[in-house]
Amino acid sequence: MSPAAGSISTLVASLWLLNVVLDTGGQLAFKAAAGDPHAGDGLARWKHMAARPWLWFGVASYVIEFLVWIAFLSLVPLSEGVLLGSINIVAIMIAGRFLFGEKLTRMRVLGILLVTLGVVIVGVAG
Repeated sequence: MSPAAGSISTLVASLWLLNVVLDTGGQLAFKAAAGDPHAGDGLARWKHMAARPWLWFGVASYVIEFLVWIAFLSLVPLSEGVLLGSINIVAIMIAGRFLFGEKLTRMRVLGILLVTLGVVIVGVAG
C-alpha cells in the first residue's frame, strides 16, 4: 500500500467515525429537546423546544454531519458508504439505553448484532 493510500484510508476512517459521532450526538440532542416533560403541548411545546440549546446543538450537529457525509461519500462508493453509515443505528440505540433508559429487547439486541456484523463485513471486504 502506498503512503497516499494509507492516508486516504485514515481519512475515510476518520470521516466515518466523525459521521457516527455527529449523527448520534444530533439524535440524542433532539431527543433531549423533545423529551422534556415541562414542554407543554402544541405551539407552546415547539416554542419551549426552540428555546432549548439541545435543539440547536442537534441542528448544528446535522449541518456539520452533512458536510462530513459528503466528504466521506466522495471517497467511498455509495453502496459501501450507506452500509457503513448504518452503524449509526447501533450507536443511537445503545446511547438511548444509557442516557434515556430506553429498553433493549432481545430482538433489538439481535438487530444491533446483525447490523454490526454487516458493517464489519462491508468494512473488511471494502
